Amino acid sequence: MRRPNVQLCLLSVCVLLGLSLWFAVTAVGAEIERAWGLTSGQVAWLTMAVQLGFVLGTLISAIFNLPDRISPQWLMAASAAIGSAVNGLIVFGISDEFGETASGFYTVVALRVAIGVTMAGIYPPGMKVVASWFKVRRGFAIGVLVGALTLGSATPHLLLALPLEVWLGQFSTDMPVWRLELVVVSVAAAVSALIAVVLIRPGPELPKAARFDWKYFYRIWTNEPLRRANFGYLGHQWELYAMWTWVPVLLTTSCEQAGWDPGLARWLSFFVIGIGGAGCVAGGRLSDKIGRCRTTVVSLVISGICCLIAGFLVAQPYLLTVLCLVWGFSVIADSAQFSTAISELSNPELVGTALTVQTCVGFLLTVATIRLVPFLEGSVGWGLAMATLALGPVFGIWNMSRLRRMPEAAKMASGQG
Repeated sequence: MRRPNVQLCLLSVCVLLGLSLWFAVTAVGAEIERAWGLTSGQVAWLTMAVQLGFVLGTLISAIFNLPDRISPQWLMAASAAIGSAVNGLIVFGISDEFGETASGFYTVVALRVAIGVTMAGIYPPGMKVVASWFKVRRGFAIGVLVGALTLGSATPHLLLALPLEVWLGQFSTDMPVWRLELVVVSVAAAVSALIAVVLIRPGPELPKAARFDWKYFYRIWTNEPLRRANFGYLGHQWELYAMWTWVPVLLTTSCEQAGWDPGLARWLSFFVIGIGGAGCVAGGRLSDKIGRCRTTVVSLVISGICCLIAGFLVAQPYLLTVLCLVWGFSVIADSAQFSTAISELSNPELVGTALTVQTCVGFLLTVATIRLVPFLEGSVGWGLAMATLALGPVFGIWNMSRLRRMPEAAKMASGQG
């Protein structure tokens, strides 16, 4: 088990299963909306809460230096186990009658924040373990891990598409399918915890966690190369999680208008988000060859074009599906490269603070766009609502293009920029 490729596979499975918690409630948002009488804005908060929790968890981990105090495999295991238990509380602790009340809704939001905190204990430590095993092919390895995150985010849509009620009917005859989906996801997270404890081990190049220091917070933004890389990441985040949250709804709307089986939209949602796993691997390989800046710009150009077109194809489900598959591939292909760029551009003593700031600001921004899309859709329709996401890629392209022309770009991707 102590081989780089074996550990990469195990880590990928661990992250895939553990991070299936992220969009578990989002995937069944329509069902919860009907069961509890929620508004589209309240459903958006079920995803936004996880984003806020992830920011909080990242800050807690950095400030208290948890990656140095706790072995990464144990931190991953504990986080996945706690996330599994908290998700289970939504299934078995929140009745429909309680969910219909304001107190019930706020309780679920709080539980989703807690799940977001646990996500910060799975993905970042997983990145650290990957770095400990891969010194040469690190771009590719990190791309594989981000691909696992992407598949984990898509998994709830797959579970919802499967006939869980038929398969599990002998165990639970009256539990609605959305609760069954949450049960399966909780079990998946528990398996993730078991894999982390039993099979995952750090490699020979395990780095010490770079400590967070508040006094460097502003210096990061005054350093132009770091600022450009951060702005590129913010452009990417403006688009990414809003796309993952609302494209499944867009596809469902398109299928319903065309008279297609609504279950087909669930399969399409899985493939549209899941294909991003291949995009991550391709992006990792490409960035090692042509550089971080070129790779991110190409990805942002493609995804930005998709933003502008997708919402206007709601009446043409065939074209919409093809476009969304391209969008799903490109929207995440550049993700890992922004963090890699920050690690290459930062002074060693700044790396921990720089990555923490990048992650926290980026995920805070996603809260705004996740809420913005349904607000605009209700007034101007899907076309213009989704087109606003293109503002992010435009901003990212501008900044990564400027970074590529700076002398400091030679520090990235072995001089490729």
